[in-house]
Parts: sequence; structure tokens; C-alpha cells
Amino acid sequence: MSEKQIKAPRPLSIEETYAQRPRRWWVYTLIVLVVALILFWSASGVQYKGIANKGSEVAQGIVRGLASPNWDLLLGRITENTTTTKILGITVSTEGVPYLLFQTIAIAFLGTIIGGLLAVPISFLACDRVVPKWVAKIFQLLILLIRTIPSLVWALVWIRVTGPNAFCGVVTQSVCSIGMISKMYITAIEDLDVRILESLDASGCNGFQKIRCGILPQIIPNFISTVIYRFDINMKDATTLGIVGAGGIGAPLIQCITSSRWSMVGSYLFGLIILMMLIEWVSTKIRNRLTRG
Repeated sequence: MSEKQIKAPRPLSIEETYAQRPRRWWVYTLIVLVVALILFWSASGVQYKGIANKGSEVAQGIVRGLASPNWDLLLGRITENTTTTKILGITVSTEGVPYLLFQTIAIAFLGTIIGGLLAVPISFLACDRVVPKWVAKIFQLLILLIRTIPSLVWALVWIRVTGPNAFCGVVTQSVCSIGMISKMYITAIEDLDVRILESLDASGCNGFQKIRCGILPQIIPNFISTVIYRFDINMKDATTLGIVGAGGIGAPLIQCITSSRWSMVGSYLFGLIILMMLIEWVSTKIRNRLTRG
């Protein structure tokens, strides 16, 4: 048979392709039924009894506080009854929002950096492409243990060791950061392009040169992006950890809410909102720069 007599199959039209689609309506119906049953079962365990009077008062008070914050507290103005300290040679009030925000940033920053550095060797030891599987399983269980325990529980544990201070917040943030950052690091290590390492090996490069030229350029952008993302999370967690005495702006915030000092609550929340918007803008710029090169 000559090549001219061989006819290519006629391409299918859109209608014919649609008619030959897989018939899986029963699978989708089963999924919808399962999700509906789970939602019904979950809703049966939630009892709505309306909004408590105290809750509505708190909500209204927060709105009033945001509308009319305490500007002396928000700007950190020094008065006769406030204690002061020096930061970079500048005298600030320890009760003002700028100092408390600075302390919150310091807790989140130190916790993120320490956790990110400690996560590097742990992530390599937890990757079965780098170490034997039994070694990787041990460190994977360690990471799972860290991720399982909530940050508030870690704070309650460490506060017994270090006492109620900002150092407790740093230790807690460091330990909690290891769990998430190591998980992301492992994914970046597993996605390494092995062909680059094979090319360097064929060129006669030693182990250090392969790490320097083949591994680090691939993983460093992912590592930095992961650390920045974790810093965003730690900033929010640092406020929560302050409630249990781990430093930061959380402790005075919850005290003011409890005592219904709404203008002071508005000052703390106003400062947190501005700070989070600024950090989000800066971190987005850095991540975009890392992505685009």
C-alpha cells in the first residue's frame, strides 16, 4: 500500500468530542451527596443562640475606638505617668503603640529568622532524596510533631521555662516556624532539577561546587519566599501570643478590651492595621521580584 493511499483520520468536531466525553455523572452525584451529608452532620453540632449582649457591646466599642483612637497612645507621646526606654538612641514610651509594634515586629522577625535557619538542616535530613529513608522518616515525624501542636500551646509550655516576656515569644515563634518552613523547604528540595547536577558532575565539579552552582541557585529564591510568607504569619501570631504573656501588643490589647477602654483599643488596632498593610505591600514586592528575577 502506497503512502498516498494511507488516509489520516478525520479530526473530530467539537460536538463529536463533547459527545464522546467520559460519563461520570454518578461520581459527581456521589461527591455532592457526601459533601451534603458532611455539611448536615457538621451543622448538627453547632447551636446558634444569637449574639450575646456583651458581644454586641464589644463590637460597638471597637467601632467607636477605631473612629476615635487615643492619639497620644497611637503616636507614643511621652507623658508624666508613662515609663520610657531608648530604641536606637530615641526615647519612646513603653506604653505607646510604636514601641509595642516595634516589639511585635522584633519577636516575629527573630522567630522567623531563627526558625528558617534551623529548618535548613532539618529539611535536608527529612528529604529521602538526600538521606536514607529511615533517617528521613525520623525527621518527618519531628516536623509533624511540631506542626501538630498549636502555637498557643507552645507558648504556654515555654512561658514556664522563660517566664512571661518577649523572649518566650521568640522561642515559640522559632519552634512553630520550623514546622511549616521545613515542609516548604522539602518541597523545594524535591523539585530540584537533577540534570543540572549531572552536568556539573560530568564537568568534574566537586561536591562543594555542585552545591554552590547547582543546588543553591535553585532553592534560595524558594527559601526566601517561604521565609517572607512565614514572617507574615508570625506577625499575626505574635499579636495572639501576647495575650498569654509572650510579649508584643497582644497583652495590652486584650486588657483594654476587658476593661472597655475603647479609645485605647482603637489605637492598638489602628496601628496593627497600618503595620500589616505596610508589611503586606513590602513582602508582595519582594516575592514578585524573586519570582520574576
